[in-house]
Amino acid sequence: MGNCQPTIVPYEDFDVVADIKAIRKACKGFGTDEQAIIDILANRSSDQRQEIKRAYFEKYDDELVDVLKSELSGNFEKAILAMLDPPVIYAVKELRKAMKGPGTDEDVLVEILCTATNADVALFKECYFQVHERDLEADIEGDTSGDVRNLLTALLQGVRDESYEVDEDLAEQDATALFEAGEGCFGTDESTFSHILASRNYLQLQATFKIYEQLSGTEILDAIENETSGTLKKCYTALVRVAKNPQLYFARRLNDAMKGAGTDEDTLIRIIVCRSEFDLETIKDMYLEKYDVSLKDALKDECSGDFKRLLLSVCH
Repeated sequence: MGNCQPTIVPYEDFDVVADIKAIRKACKGFGTDEQAIIDILANRSSDQRQEIKRAYFEKYDDELVDVLKSELSGNFEKAILAMLDPPVIYAVKELRKAMKGPGTDEDVLVEILCTATNADVALFKECYFQVHERDLEADIEGDTSGDVRNLLTALLQGVRDESYEVDEDLAEQDATALFEAGEGCFGTDESTFSHILASRNYLQLQATFKIYEQLSGTEILDAIENETSGTLKKCYTALVRVAKNPQLYFARRLNDAMKGAGTDEDTLIRIIVCRSEFDLETIKDMYLEKYDVSLKDALKDECSGDFKRLLLSVCH
């Protein structure tokens, strides 16, 4: 949406042979030259990193991922390995991780599925099966329940209108339907909320939210806060925030990952790595505007060592 800027673009003077030699040298001998690894991988596009992986294997008969696993550790290792996966493969690994074992990390499901385009959803389903030999839709149905399951399943149909056209009459109808399904009735009719939030284009939703506020005197996010709870509230809030401003949504997610005691490094890695070639520069702008501190300064305070250096390099 809009004019979004990445932080990582294809490296103009890309020389795959020079890169694999430099990485080989950084991993050889006593100790590892982490900075050399950062300098290369944080300045190459995802496609260029895939080329590096292939060339490394062809020349040295070693999988680069295995070499780096044996050399690196902790969050730095996690972030480097995330950068060596094609973005869609990394996303489906994160989806699986969110559902594996006892309990479900709904925040991750919401973040990935509520911000995906129809094309992303189609790719997720295909790659999820290739990587895990499992059906994404079946896993989500098995791992969630009730209205949350219905909403996530609706999102997985990948049928959102992705045009930029706004139908004022439809916005009025939808705003009225949302009011009657929530504040205007006893209890909440979640299916109306889910249908509208999962199928309308973002500009259409913005128009609907505006009319909703005129109609009810309540901002749509306040209505969601009052009418819903738990994971469903998180889903609806995410969808509304993404419709209004996706980059601000991600800035909020990054801030949530760093505020309070402890840091959610997995979320930092996921957003910073996954958005670096799409809109991370714009997310940085939104972060500064919203929190009056730069994303890089926030990361400096929260992270340390090679992990910090890598994230700062990806943020440029």
